[in-house]
Amino acid sequence: MKLSDSRVIAAPRSEVWAALLSADVLKECVPGCQEMSGSAEDGFEATVVQKVGPVKATFKGAVTLSDRVEGESLTLSGEGKGGTAGFAKGGADVRLEDAPEGTKLSYDVEAKVGGKLAQLGSRIIDGFAKKMADQFFQRFQEVVEGPAEETAQDEEGDTPEKKGWLKRTFGG
Repeated sequence: MKLSDSRVIAAPRSEVWAALLSADVLKECVPGCQEMSGSAEDGFEATVVQKVGPVKATFKGAVTLSDRVEGESLTLSGEGKGGTAGFAKGGADVRLEDAPEGTKLSYDVEAKVGGKLAQLGSRIIDGFAKKMADQFFQRFQEVVEGPAEETAQDEEGDTPEKKGWLKRTFGG
């Protein structure tokens, strides 16, 4: 299954890049993620619980970051074993570029499964993989942009300001 898409995130490229390298942000964004530890340099260990069609499994696996070009692009690769359910592996090539509204994040995702999961058929697997990718990048955008704050307003007095994960984390 292959999927390509992009979205514009209302945050500077440096903030989006830092979020891609954060275990805390990734944990918050991966649907069904129970645990995430490690670092961008050494890779991350993750535990994810997911239900695909009639099969529910706990996947334990690793996520590595490679092909890093500081502030521009990287490849996220993950592989998880779900016991008798089988395995899932995939990756996302992520590219960042400046946009008038913030940062344009483009991604190409590829996913593969094996074991019982593969027996569900490509229609179910492809639909599930697309949903997972969409949810991940939607959550990523929400985490980086942060919730709209009702009290903070711009000079016109009517636009709420968003407080991203970096400001929430480090109090900016």
